[in-house]
Amino acid sequence: MLAEDRLWTVHDVSYYLGVPVQTLYSWRGQGRGPDARLVGRRLRYRPEDVRAWVAALPAEVAV
Repeated sequence: MLAEDRLWTVHDVSYYLGVPVQTLYSWRGQGRGPDARLVGRRLRYRPEDVRAWVAALPAEVAV
């Protein structure tokens, strides 16, 4: 498997988005955030899903 084909861990996504791991778990519990899948008991993200989620975010900045 190529490195770019691997699923991302919650820590990978946390680093990519610049948010704490706990924020990702909170978003998941609220039905928000990028799509994730359970692989066994581990939460995993497809990089393309995370990038698509970021691309779909509104561009405006909160003041």
